[in-house]
Amino acid sequence: MQTSETRHSNDDSLLALDLIEAAWCRGKESGVPHELMAYAAVFAGMRDLVAIFGETAAAAMAKNLENRIKQGEFSGDVLPDGNVH
Repeated sequence: MQTSETRHSNDDSLLALDLIEAAWCRGKESGVPHELMAYAAVFAGMRDLVAIFGETAAAAMAKNLENRIKQGEFSGDVLPDGNVH
């Protein structure tokens, strides 16, 4: 299985994150609660990952998220490349 990390540059990943965050801001400005934006983003992302990689690979990616969350990878404002957001 080839992940997006191996197929795309760090610049591509940061651009994608910037685009998602811009949409997040538009949602906030429209009064959409953050938890609904988060749920929608996770749903849309998983739907696309399943379409691209299939159910088994997407489930493996989701299973790996538990450890990454517990290790604090998604906490605070530090991006995966170590830069502060």
